[in-house]
Amino acid sequence: MKSKVQSLRAFLASAGRLALVEVAGTKGSTPREKGAFMLVSQAAIFGTIGGGQLEYMAIDKARQMVGSSPSPLWGGSGGGGGADDRAKPPRFADAATRRPLTDPPHKGEGKEARIAVDEVRATLDVPLGPEIGQCCGGRVEVLIRIVDAALAAELIAAAEAEEAHLPHVYIFGGGHVGQALASTVALLPVRGVVIETRAEALEGMPETVETLLTPMPEAEVRNAPAGTAFAILTHDHALDFLIVAEALKRDDAAYVGMIGSKTKRATFRNWFLKSADGTEAELARLVSPIGGDAVRDKRPPVIAALAAAEIMTALVVHNTAPNADHEVQHKMMAG
Repeated sequence: MKSKVQSLRAFLASAGRLALVEVAGTKGSTPREKGAFMLVSQAAIFGTIGGGQLEYMAIDKARQMVGSSPSPLWGGSGGGGGADDRAKPPRFADAATRRPLTDPPHKGEGKEARIAVDEVRATLDVPLGPEIGQCCGGRVEVLIRIVDAALAAELIAAAEAEEAHLPHVYIFGGGHVGQALASTVALLPVRGVVIETRAEALEGMPETVETLLTPMPEAEVRNAPAGTAFAILTHDHALDFLIVAEALKRDDAAYVGMIGSKTKRATFRNWFLKSADGTEAELARLVSPIGGDAVRDKRPPVIAALAAAEIMTALVVHNTAPNADHEVQHKMMAG
């Protein structure tokens, strides 16, 4: 398993001279929140601050700074190139007119982006309106800094702290839907774990997803951290039932979902209440069919996309409003 922290470390080590582009402040509607960041070298990018013209402007300014930096401030190996051939911008410049900000603005220019620049640091104050071809309506302050060893260490420490608190998603089953769900989860801010009884089913999983081979997958439910989302979609209905029964006993679970039809859910209900000492209250927390039934498409990638949306909704609600996740799951089941 390759973690996102490892990916960050690898980028920092190989990209050469870098600039950190960070959302330092927001007002109104914006594509990303304060603290969102990206790393920019002359040849590569890691992360995003929301795309669009805002990001293009920030990348352009970052690459000017990286190219004009007199010496590497971050000791990574790899590309980064020499000095930029473009003329060095004024110390303070207007992004739209390229006129120094010491010049008086023309009438009606109050909504233009403004840039404050020095050798290793720049600040962009950008309105997200028609002036730059974006219609979010808010305003973003972007801070750009050349990355040195101390800043790189701060980024790694922050990423490690964030990763340690990511919610877990346990995917039981590595079949077609399990593979598709693992690939989707790999793109999300969660820690994905695929659990299987068959070694061959774990082959080809995304490198950012953990895999676990075990003869008793239901036992892993008991070891899962609080707030875990459980997605149960194995090749064996009886095994599904055992895992779901364990998961429903976890009243601290953010989500419990099982693949299958309404008939399978009814069969599980009968077994759970009569043979597994389950209760109606516990059963009410089960999301099944996983992904809902509003979209009648049984292709694995479609089921995975719908299930991932359910899971992320449940995780966000669970982490921001304790005990409210049950209501969300009821609504998803009602479809």
